[in-house]
Amino acid sequence: MDPHRYCQDKAAASGSSFYYAFRFLPPEKRRAITAFYAFCREVDDIADECHEPALAQAKLGWWREELDRLYAGQPQHPVTRALREAVAAYDLPREQFEEILDGMAMDFAQTRYPDFKALRLYCHRVAGVVGEVSAQIFGYSDRATLKYAATLGLAFQLTNIIRDVGEDARRGRIYLPQDELARFGVAEADILQARETEAFRQLMEFQYRRAEELYRQALALLPRADRRAQRPGLVMAAVYRTLLDEIRRAGFPVLRCRVSLTPLRKLWIAWRTWVAG
Repeated sequence: MDPHRYCQDKAAASGSSFYYAFRFLPPEKRRAITAFYAFCREVDDIADECHEPALAQAKLGWWREELDRLYAGQPQHPVTRALREAVAAYDLPREQFEEILDGMAMDFAQTRYPDFKALRLYCHRVAGVVGEVSAQIFGYSDRATLKYAATLGLAFQLTNIIRDVGEDARRGRIYLPQDELARFGVAEADILQARETEAFRQLMEFQYRRAEELYRQALALLPRADRRAQRPGLVMAAVYRTLLDEIRRAGFPVLRCRVSLTPLRKLWIAWRTWVAG
């Protein structure tokens, strides 16, 4: 199979909002970011689909070896074959790919986070670094743009955590910091057994406000000179903030269902944000 077609199919099948952010890019950047996104999907699927830690670690080990092959110019997987062009064209450091794999490995080493400092490290690895790599592909002239991208990635990941509380709990994982559960009087059993208490809603309101503040901080960090180049990230921010507001408006029903936006609504938000520049 053509490597770029494989990556395109992987991105489209995920149904992710990222797919809508890429649609308006010129072909060469669209191919690069789609290949990178497909890499992220491949390794993220390991955490979601592998229930045996030893097997998951073996698969992550294979991807580390595949990075060796990629940077030696001999990749085997369709995703890394497609990525080879992007690595050369945008000078993407191997260390960033390694850090993403380190973040995925954390999912098998721990299913709880004692405080936000610990959670933030995880979020940086699985999302902040993704933001930085994406910003490099989109293009920037001011290094402050990388700080914007990392902060925006953190906001995206916190939005994912809020959206997926129930889904993660059914996999035995709780990403909400343990000290914050205690502060709001929410027991682990409330989350694992999907009990929607008033204390839980207050906890989620606190999570919402932190995520929203990170969106505000990220957008304030983006230099005006790089705003046009970074429009895909701005599209994502518009889609994710809309989703975050929908979850809050619905009363945080995240223990029993997954709140989402329709594809048509995502496309409308993407087009509107892109045109606004």
